[in-house]
Amino acid sequence: MINKDLGAAILAAVGVTFAGGSALAGKADDTVTVAFPRQLETLDAYGATAREAIILARHIWDSLLYRDQQSGEYVGNLATGYEWVDSLTIDFTLRENVTFHNGEPFDADDVVHTLNWASNPESGVQSQGNVNWIENVEKTGSYSVRLHLKRPFPAALEYLSGPLVIYPNEYFEKVGARGMGTDPVGTGPYRLEETRDGTTYVLKANENYHGGPKGNPSIGTIVWRTIPDQSTQFAELLSGGVDWIWQVPPEQSKALTGRFQVVDAQTMRIGFLNLDAAGRSGKNPLVDKRVRQALNHAINRQGIVDALVQGAAQVVHTACFPTQFGCDQDVTVYDYDPERARELLAEAGYPDGLTLPFYAYRDRVFAEAIIGDLRAVGIEVDFSFLNYAALRDRSQAGEVPMQLLAWGSYSVNDVSAVTSHYFRQGSDDYARDATVAGLLESGDSSIDPDQRRSDYSRALKIIAEEAYWVPLWSYSTNYVFTEELNFTPNEDEVTRFYAASWK
Repeated sequence: MINKDLGAAILAAVGVTFAGGSALAGKADDTVTVAFPRQLETLDAYGATAREAIILARHIWDSLLYRDQQSGEYVGNLATGYEWVDSLTIDFTLRENVTFHNGEPFDADDVVHTLNWASNPESGVQSQGNVNWIENVEKTGSYSVRLHLKRPFPAALEYLSGPLVIYPNEYFEKVGARGMGTDPVGTGPYRLEETRDGTTYVLKANENYHGGPKGNPSIGTIVWRTIPDQSTQFAELLSGGVDWIWQVPPEQSKALTGRFQVVDAQTMRIGFLNLDAAGRSGKNPLVDKRVRQALNHAINRQGIVDALVQGAAQVVHTACFPTQFGCDQDVTVYDYDPERARELLAEAGYPDGLTLPFYAYRDRVFAEAIIGDLRAVGIEVDFSFLNYAALRDRSQAGEVPMQLLAWGSYSVNDVSAVTSHYFRQGSDDYARDATVAGLLESGDSSIDPDQRRSDYSRALKIIAEEAYWVPLWSYSTNYVFTEELNFTPNEDEVTRFYAASWK
């Protein structure tokens, strides 16, 4: 039975009436309605970095490969097979008799066009780390291609099984990235049928889908709604307006247990404070290592995890998720020690404390808890809560001294997807440590697993010792959905509605 006080508060807040049993309408109409809080800037898979965009992309498009969630093995998707010719060359045999949603046939030209375009720095691809290891792709037959790497990159298969989706070359040449961002066309298990006001997307099962490792979708229609307000999400769930929501706070998810299925699943997403050690935003106290160390000691991470983050979340001490390849845990650990934080601030010349600008785009309640801990040691903050796009743009322009961020590594289970993104001299690197960048470049390029582990370990030790970040915690995600739905979450935080079904 749903917690009556919570249910009443939610319903009163949004002015709706709970109609018992209406949640079953989804199964009756073969339509699962899902709600996500963040509005998508674009549907172009290469133009967005938000988790919601990544999820939607996996339904509309396919990649060459697919990572089996149980075995971890890479299997063919748009490719039926692959072979490493040498450390810089991969040959792919492509799947035949596949068509895009607009009827355009899939062949080698689509692969060549997509990956050569995406790997061009002038393409505007948001996450260059996904593609900057590609030298070029050449057509070797109507259904075969050869991919050339700029350097040995052992994580190539991981990217080719995830974010590197394949576009139809003829359609893309007509509409470009902007057109793909409003009217996407892929080979995936679902096609976009309708967009409503940029907040609702209607996806229909692709009746001509090739099947492959994703399998043919069981549910006929997905209605994807953008509902930023969580109370509204709850009310819609209660009234049957939606069938599935995620990232539900633990207390609310507990209250919803019984009426709905509630699943708490671990993810590889981590939260952290990125600190401007390099002074990109101008002269600031964070260029002093002692101030950064003070921040690390000041925050009661375990207390925040226990009281607020909850679930399967855990405190992290590294600039990566513990299970990612190369994420060595033998690094400097900063215990919660407010007195030591005050001492370090005094040593740095701030015996009476200081004020720092502090930015966030999500998890306001977590940010406020951090602010309270900082205030307790004499650090006041000038807090700005921006939307994701605004903070991303300011951050990449080097204008943000301290920011609360979360990173899901594009669901890539490798240190290169997170540590290298933030510490290899890119637009998100606020440390600008040449030694760290060099070690990461070496680790990202080596095909020797032991060498990679060694390089990553050394880089992570420096990052921790220099306190370039304040690693905070991993995230778990609470999924709440109708009892009529078969849905299984995965640690990579990619919701696979194409694998869902009705009971």
